Amino acid sequence: MKKLLRGLILFVVVMLSLFIGVKDLDWQVFFQGEQQLIFWATRLPRTVSLLVAGSTLSVCGLVMQQLTQNKFVSPTTAGTMDSARLGILVVMIFLPNAPLLLRSTVAFLFAFGGTILFLQLTRFLPGKNQVMVPLIGVMFGNIIGSIATFFAYQLQLVQNMSSWLQGNFATVMRGSYELLYLAVPLLVIIYYFAYHFTVAGMGEDVAQNLGLNFRRVQFLGLGLVALASSLVLIMVGTVPFLGVIVPNLVSLRYGDQMKNTLGLTAWLGSVFLIVCDIIARIVIPPYEIPVSVIVGVIGSLLFIFLLVRRQAA
Repeated sequence: MKKLLRGLILFVVVMLSLFIGVKDLDWQVFFQGEQQLIFWATRLPRTVSLLVAGSTLSVCGLVMQQLTQNKFVSPTTAGTMDSARLGILVVMIFLPNAPLLLRSTVAFLFAFGGTILFLQLTRFLPGKNQVMVPLIGVMFGNIIGSIATFFAYQLQLVQNMSSWLQGNFATVMRGSYELLYLAVPLLVIIYYFAYHFTVAGMGEDVAQNLGLNFRRVQFLGLGLVALASSLVLIMVGTVPFLGVIVPNLVSLRYGDQMKNTLGLTAWLGSVFLIVCDIIARIVIPPYEIPVSVIVGVIGSLLFIFLLVRRQAA
């Protein structure tokens, strides 16, 4: 019954996403030329990208929280996204005409390197304080982001970089988002190794006692997260807080067994992002607000709630 209800909720928000916008579509969408063009060229690609990006970022946050044993770590609070942004800037400077695949590869390498560096920094924190770790991650990400912004200003690329990397699905069209599909097999791989990530989340000593190579599993998980996050960043930009709040909301009800919560996390991430995107379309019609703004407002409030709740516990 719960699965049926979740499926119904997802179906409803997907239908709303397909038919609500600057130009509302109706049931004749498949028969009229203009509406048919809008549906297949923009609305369907946009909704599919919302589904994939929402589930990918949420699952990436879940994996990072397991591997770092910290509930407030995600690609946006561990310097992963900022490192990927620096990689994209490097490509824009030295290879301005590089294809998307090459840009994604460079962004992945920078994101993976930045995440590993962040993990090394956390080793110097006493007791791995739950609040201090993401705070260090935010500061680390801001430093990298400041370096990227500095060179972007020097080379007059700040407008290009800011507009390109801002979380906004309004520019998603047929033929310009398909690389995002590569995140789907990455989610399948993450599900396959979900048990390993759960064991790794118990700590290095426990994992090794159970016969698990902790370092290898950690590098695998962070590599998958860096690659998936880079794909989302390249295609739709930065979406803050999603990888933090969604896994936490799921774990409050269903616990930390990753094999059991992975599907719920992906579902809630997709639903949450689609709802925020619908709000971004209708709040000041006929204009649209970038979905990153709506997610940032709602996500920050939920993040404060989760932080206060964990501190009280």
